[in-house]
Amino acid sequence: MEIKNLFETSVKQQIIHRINNLTPQSAAQWGKMNVAQMLAHCQMPLGVATGKHTLKRNFLLRLIGPFFKKQLFNEKPFKRSLPTDKSFIITDLRNLEQEKQGLINMINSFSETAMSNEPHPFFGMLTKEEWSKGTWKHLDHHLQQFGV
Repeated sequence: MEIKNLFETSVKQQIIHRINNLTPQSAAQWGKMNVAQMLAHCQMPLGVATGKHTLKRNFLLRLIGPFFKKQLFNEKPFKRSLPTDKSFIITDLRNLEQEKQGLINMINSFSETAMSNEPHPFFGMLTKEEWSKGTWKHLDHHLQQFGV
């Protein structure tokens, strides 16, 4: 799998096209979220990347996170049903169209100038390119989860 750079306009357009192909009938191939919850979930890491969502840094995770950093950028897809930060878990009902538009708006405003200078709560300091590629890989993972 090729890891793409979400700062590129054509890459943003590809992701947005995939998001727009989601419907209320889109079913998860794994995991517990429905399609609207997944779209809300995907907004959270974008918020971390741009400094709009802050996560507490756990001491143990800060120590081991850098050892797993290479998995964020390698060519292998994320494993299914990995543990996630509790603040990223969406269990309440969400409106699909609102969540779709919210995620699309965040993707459209995702740029090098919008990036946070704070360290990632698990992986530590990331370059802007690493933020971009890691964010793309996360979006791709969840869009594949719902078959788009």
